[in-house]
Amino acid sequence: MPRRKAPEDLSVEELRRLLIEKRRGARRERLEHFKRTGRVVDVAPEPSAPVVDTLEENGSQPQVQVSTRRRVMDRILLAVEVLAVVGLVGVLISGFGVLRDLNEEVAAALIQETFTPTPLVMAVVLPSGHTPPDAQGNTRPNDAEIPEHLRPMVQSLANLPIPTPAPDQAIRIQIPALNIDAPVVQGDGWEQLKKGVGQHIGSANPGQNGNVVLSAHNDVYGEIFRYLDRLAPGDQVILYTQQRQYVYVVDRTVIVEPTAVEVMASTGSPTTTLISCYPYLVNNQRIVVFARLQN
Repeated sequence: MPRRKAPEDLSVEELRRLLIEKRRGARRERLEHFKRTGRVVDVAPEPSAPVVDTLEENGSQPQVQVSTRRRVMDRILLAVEVLAVVGLVGVLISGFGVLRDLNEEVAAALIQETFTPTPLVMAVVLPSGHTPPDAQGNTRPNDAEIPEHLRPMVQSLANLPIPTPAPDQAIRIQIPALNIDAPVVQGDGWEQLKKGVGQHIGSANPGQNGNVVLSAHNDVYGEIFRYLDRLAPGDQVILYTQQRQYVYVVDRTVIVEPTAVEVMASTGSPTTTLISCYPYLVNNQRIVVFARLQN
């Protein structure tokens, strides 16, 4: 029987092998204990190189290699994360810069733009005013009803450009109760009202939220609005565009002074306002008919 060597007589290689065998035995004991208690199930071992053999052949070198590789990968991932954060910060800074530039451009545009009040705000008398026709039917605009200090303003409004034709502008009006079927032109100046019913420049188009302001003469140029005073609540006013028709229903009729321009004010819902001189052949007041959109 060979004599057992004392630990101090063993070589390093022998000590290492003894340590490995001891660890193997400990693992076997734990595995057997787990099997007895049902905590593990026997499975066929996969054909792979055991870690212990590698450890026996190469010592601790694979662990060192794995640790080195892991550190390298960690450093690479850290670098990628740092670059991503730097890129995100760059994008945010660039976005703030673009937003600042846009705000400056908008502010500059608002400062440079000149806003012109619409004729609806600047009107001082209601449209269609004229002197009563004489025996030959001659008439002219009635400047006497305009306050003297406001006449230069009214004269400046006479030269406002006519809006470019558009599909949503009114082109025709029908009032079945009065047998009216007439064209609608843009503008309600003296020359425009010779051609038909004039839409006040700056007022809403048919169907839109707002007030479609229309005017025509009652005793000259076709007497289109001769019988506005015969309209009753519920009567229809039909406005046509190039695209469709809009039916308005009469609400009420009032008689006002020529300076009551508040009847032309915009509204929060689709409405139309019909204006003409009144009474017939006197023309010192205005008749105003209000209607609301039905469809």
